Amino acid sequence: MNGAHPPVDGAGAAMDEARACLSRTRMQARLWLAQRLSAAVLALCVLVHLGTIIYAVRQGLSAEEILGRTRGNLTGFGFYLMFVAAVSIHAPIGLRAVFSEWFSWRGKSLDWALLAFALVLAVAGTRAAWGVFR
Repeated sequence: MNGAHPPVDGAGAAMDEARACLSRTRMQARLWLAQRLSAAVLALCVLVHLGTIIYAVRQGLSAEEILGRTRGNLTGFGFYLMFVAAVSIHAPIGLRAVFSEWFSWRGKSLDWALLAFALVLAVAGTRAAWGVFR
């Protein structure tokens, strides 16, 4: 033998638990990073969106005139798709923390529910952006 000892009873289970804990920690770190990056994108998008609204109001633009400017505008469509993507990432991650802390809801059922919510946000937001673009 090379000096390695066979695992003691229960050592394999302990290693499996340690791996699972490490995996959960990595996932938490990834979610934290996604939350922060999506927040940065959202901050920029909200500023541009509000600036656009203020400009439109000060210019006295009607809804018809605004839609006339957005129809076929690929830059605007791309911007709002980025906005939708950031919201679809940011909101479910934030709700995950809220549901875990307030309602002790954890595990796969929460993950699946929030994935479904993220998809609803993505589809609804994309449809809204498309409605303004087309």
